[in-house]
Amino acid sequence: MTEQTYNQAIVELAQAGLAALAQRADTPNAIKTAAAESHFICSWMAQALKERRFSKLVAGDLTNWIRDGRSLGANAQLPDLLARINTQYHAAMGNQGVGDALKAMIAALDEEEWLVILDCEVSGKLKLDSDGRNSLIISVEQYEQHIQAGKLLKPITLYVRSDEQLLARLAAKHQLLLSPGNKKASLIKHHKAYKVYPNNQQPALALLVS
Repeated sequence: MTEQTYNQAIVELAQAGLAALAQRADTPNAIKTAAAESHFICSWMAQALKERRFSKLVAGDLTNWIRDGRSLGANAQLPDLLARINTQYHAAMGNQGVGDALKAMIAALDEEEWLVILDCEVSGKLKLDSDGRNSLIISVEQYEQHIQAGKLLKPITLYVRSDEQLLARLAAKHQLLLSPGNKKASLIKHHKAYKVYPNNQQPALALLVS
């Protein structure tokens, strides 16, 4: 039996949660407020975690969302979160050419007058003076060696300086899943490090469009 990937596990969880919400909405006299829906899905998640209904790959996500639901209530926006996961992952999992998609996104950034650097080796701490422009840097050896025939063979790290939601929307438009930005892991000052993986197979929850 093939082991379930994180992508498959998170989509299975999201779709099950959305189905439970839809079933609840069809129940006569169900209170259809944001607070009531949040309480319902938070309780559903807690029960799912207790019963181990889903892969251990998403146990950490469930734990975090339950905590958020209990502390923030409707402001945790858990139903919306599940819907965004389902939509974004469904599109990305159908992307058979992640390498080509990354190149298409980079071309779009060029058109938007981002500062794009693909011919520099990033092997140590660097500083880039971009005069406030949005910027993207990929180490030359990764860009030239990790993409073949439109496919991504190995992970690529993107060093990005921009509004994170702008980047999230651009990635989603090109059916790419990026890891959340990590400032500590970045080798370039004022930039965050993001990773894209072969076949969009992120090992944890990707950067989502809010």
